[in-house]
Amino acid sequence: MDALAASPLGWLCMGVTVLFGATVLRMAKRSPVEKGSMLLWSLLPALLGLLCGSVLGACGGLLVFCGVCLISSMYLGGTAPLPVGDKAVLVTGSDTGIGHALAKYLDNLGFIVFAGVLNKDGPGAEDLRQTCSQRLSLLQLDITNPTQVKEAYLQVSEKVQNTGLWGVVNNAGILGFPADGELLPMSVYRQCMEVNFFGAVEVSKTFLPLLRKSQGRLVNVSSMAGGIPLPRYAAYGASKAALSMFSGVMRQELSKWGIKVAAIQPSGFRTGIHGTSELWAKLEKELVEHLPADVRQDYGEDYLLGLKSYLPQIPAYCDADLSPVLSSILHALLARRPHGLYTPGRGAYVFLCIFCYFPFWLYDFFIRKLMSIESVPRALRTLEAENKNL
Repeated sequence: MDALAASPLGWLCMGVTVLFGATVLRMAKRSPVEKGSMLLWSLLPALLGLLCGSVLGACGGLLVFCGVCLISSMYLGGTAPLPVGDKAVLVTGSDTGIGHALAKYLDNLGFIVFAGVLNKDGPGAEDLRQTCSQRLSLLQLDITNPTQVKEAYLQVSEKVQNTGLWGVVNNAGILGFPADGELLPMSVYRQCMEVNFFGAVEVSKTFLPLLRKSQGRLVNVSSMAGGIPLPRYAAYGASKAALSMFSGVMRQELSKWGIKVAAIQPSGFRTGIHGTSELWAKLEKELVEHLPADVRQDYGEDYLLGLKSYLPQIPAYCDADLSPVLSSILHALLARRPHGLYTPGRGAYVFLCIFCYFPFWLYDFFIRKLMSIESVPRALRTLEAENKNL
């Protein structure tokens, strides 16, 4: 090893190593997207060079090292993110949660941001006015209102003109009342579909002409509940599953236009989508009022009260740090080869793998234990007591 270090081959190998390392560090410093993979790839040439040097000798190890450096450089060149430049992005649901944080995040990175809000005079909109640059524009945008969607399109197209719109992030969404699917009134199903699915489709279809001009990105924020079945999320999960499927089909169909489409399926994050105690009371009242008498009798009042007590516990299981979601969306917007599906957050990808590759009974058992769903409807408790007495 000492002889190699003192030889011209050793100095050449050291020089190539330093040059390659400096290139990787420079690219990683400029990239907010690919730091992890860049640093990982930077270790590969050194490890293979050392391994092959011990087996093939100095010349063979150097040749392998240089070859791997070349391949790594080609790969890293392809993963370097696109420059922000004057790219413009529309973000729906920017009043609170992920959309609010994303609008600030993209504005801070230099994007031209069109932040769609449900209420232009609300606290979320006012906070964006106070904290963001002049590049950010607020749009009154209820995505379930076709008139507002069309007006937003006219405002955006007037500003971007022939440049086009680089990205549309369909983030706006609602949760509804987490409860057994049988208990949920049809109005909750319809409302979830109207906002989480039909609204996103309406926005996508309206703004696609601007995306075609730029060959840009369509990013749909779905949910882990849209990729795997979760108890008490029948309405919300079904609407998000529809959005995920829509994203997959659009990814295939829009590729011929050069538009790249990605779905984001985060796990639990503290975004405010769970609502307030006033909203919970309203939704609970609506649920109880629409229950048929026999269903209410079978489930029992204590079971229904248990659903209400479940709501305040949800934020405790959610992550307050939204940076994994923001990083995933940024990657979908700027990566030269974005993924079709992102699963940021604790357990999102693990749960998806268990659901896809293991028997359903095992997945169901795992989810039941994880979510601690122990309450039993009155009719089942009565039946169990009768069976014990036999």
